[in-house]
Amino acid sequence: MCLFDGDMPKGEREMPIKHADAVPREIVKAGQGTTRQVLIGPDEAPNFALRRFIMEPGGGIPAHTNTVEHEQYVLRGRAKSGSRMPWSRSSPGRPLYSAGTPHWYEVQGGEPSSFSASSRTSPTRSSFWTKRNKGDGCL
Repeated sequence: MCLFDGDMPKGEREMPIKHADAVPREIVKAGQGTTRQVLIGPDEAPNFALRRFIMEPGGGIPAHTNTVEHEQYVLRGRAKSGSRMPWSRSSPGRPLYSAGTPHWYEVQGGEPSSFSASSRTSPTRSSFWTKRNKGDGCL
């Protein structure tokens, strides 16, 4: 372990350390039973954000696209996810990537599903739409 002895070098700042459970959750209005946490935001990192999405059983996020790429990593639970058919099951340990591609999530089973998402902090916009059949990206 390396510890700094004395003052931080000029222009440097302390590395923020916090537990994800201490970060407030906000409701994802377009989703169902879904909340979002900004784990690392623009006040801490000027170029990238790290968020955690938590979807309760029966919940999910409907089909949408984002204007900036998103790298995602499944943390817990199981969900059906897809871009264009066919869909796939996402489970812990699976990375997902969505760059301008329509995609959606639907929790499977009786436990919450969550994933982390990293993206640039540049302005982003999501476009949502609905489909006719639940299970095809429509909640």
